[in-house]
Amino acid sequence: MPAKKVIYSGRVQGVGFRYSTKQIAAGYEVTGSVKNLPDGRVELQAMSHDADELEGFLAAIDESNLGSLIKEREVSSIPVSPGQRGFTIVK
Repeated sequence: MPAKKVIYSGRVQGVGFRYSTKQIAAGYEVTGSVKNLPDGRVELQAMSHDADELEGFLAAIDESNLGSLIKEREVSSIPVSPGQRGFTIVK
C-alpha cells in the first residue's frame, strides 16, 4: 500500500485548503489527514491500496483551484499507518 506525505507551501492557510482537500479526497479511495503547520505550510498524509488512486488524488489537488495557491510541494514516501480510516482534518 503506497503512502505519501506532502508539505504544501504558498498561500495555503486561511483559504479553505484543508476543507477543499477533504472534499477532493471523498472522490478517491484514499485515507489520511491534512493539517496546518505552525510555519504557515500545510501537511497532507495519504495512503491507498492503489498507487494510481493515490497519484490521481494528489494530481486532483494540483489541478483544482488550490493549485494556484501552491507555491511549492515536498513529496516523500512514508510508512503506512495501519487502521487509518477515512480522510480527516487535524485541528
